[in-house]
Amino acid sequence: MQHFFDMPSKSAIAAISTPQAAGGIGVIRISGKDARKVAEKVFYSVSGKKLDDIKGYRALYGRVRDEKGDIDEAVALNFREPNSYTGENVVELSCHGGLTVLRRVLRAVFAAGASPAGPGEFTRRAFMNGKISLTQAESVMQLISAKGEAAARSALAGHDGALDKKIKSVKDSLVAAAAHLSAWADYPEEDIPQVNPDNLGNTLLNAEKDLKGLIDMFEAGRAVREGVKTTIAGRPNAGKSTLMNLLSGCERSIVTEYAGTTRDVVENTVMFGGIPLLLSDTAGIRASADPVELIGVNRAYGMIRSSELVLAVFDASQPLGGDDMNLIKEIGKTRCVAVVNKIDLPLKADIDFIKGKFKHTVCMSAVTGEGLKRLEETVASVLGTDKLEPESCMLFTERQRNAAEKALRFVREAYGALKSGVTLDAVTVSVEGAVDALLELTGEKATQAVVDSVFSHFCVGK
Repeated sequence: MQHFFDMPSKSAIAAISTPQAAGGIGVIRISGKDARKVAEKVFYSVSGKKLDDIKGYRALYGRVRDEKGDIDEAVALNFREPNSYTGENVVELSCHGGLTVLRRVLRAVFAAGASPAGPGEFTRRAFMNGKISLTQAESVMQLISAKGEAAARSALAGHDGALDKKIKSVKDSLVAAAAHLSAWADYPEEDIPQVNPDNLGNTLLNAEKDLKGLIDMFEAGRAVREGVKTTIAGRPNAGKSTLMNLLSGCERSIVTEYAGTTRDVVENTVMFGGIPLLLSDTAGIRASADPVELIGVNRAYGMIRSSELVLAVFDASQPLGGDDMNLIKEIGKTRCVAVVNKIDLPLKADIDFIKGKFKHTVCMSAVTGEGLKRLEETVASVLGTDKLEPESCMLFTERQRNAAEKALRFVREAYGALKSGVTLDAVTVSVEGAVDALLELTGEKATQAVVDSVFSHFCVGK
């Protein structure tokens, strides 16, 4: 489907599409009606053939030059519209990946008539030319920025259209219902079947179930994609730094037998069960007259309040004390896993009391690693990622979630109106509102402002 608002110019644009760092190969992408004409002003094949002489998905070997002479040897890959990423004529010049070489080639391409591509402009043209939907475009950046395997798999599923298929299924059922409602109301003299309230109700309930399922899994998907701000907290010598080092796989925090060793926040990002945890090891929580240690304790409390997940560490080899109670009180309703540490030592802590205060408790030894797998499973359960299937459809952005929530509200309004016995006109208005929200989600009815916002987050070259 082609979009007719703010259609992209057919003039050629160009950018470096590989990372701005030294590498074995670098790619300059040129897209637009005159892409081949621009490329042929800087690229000369050793065979003498021109890009206009070869079919799409074919390449020529040669050299790239500017007004000063040869820059580098290169391969020019030819894509003919509409069978390219952008749906336009595209030429990709691949040369050695030195920054000096790439920038010189790019300057030569600009001098040959191309304009600098803006952030995400290649993908924007693909969207405008009907090559991909807006949700597929958003999945491109998710794929590029994926922090782990699960995030990459879910982004690829989105790029392959998994979310679009789910939304289309819901949308089509609602469109059919709205069409039936409108036809039945507008053409009473025609032989149109009467609206069956039970069938309509089932359609709305199924739509509600599908939309709610997508929304419910949004936070779990975001945890996998963006990571979870996680604080390790507990009283001094509970084993916080040892746990930090165990999760990090290295000596990230200093561990000693002396209380108050950790006085500031120590941070690290680790992959734990496929989830990026943005870990913060904090100072031991206790009353202290030491002004420096007290600053660390106050920072620990601040980290707890701002965290998305707390790993509250308790020392199983010591009776629970006032500092433990203060920690329990401070955590409040923040998502938390109670970690009863040092189970390799004689037990003195009241574990049943801890279990009574927390919904999720794991007994382990940060020294031996016993219980680590159980902690991984529990964290996944708390974050909801244990139910996540990366290859299934999911919402990636706040924009998508907001549109899905809007559609869900309209669906529920329609169902409520249907059950309350009001005229079917009111039901029709709500169903049409849900359809409009879903069209906004996929980009079929997106405003210029929405499209601009989506592509403003892209990198140049994609």
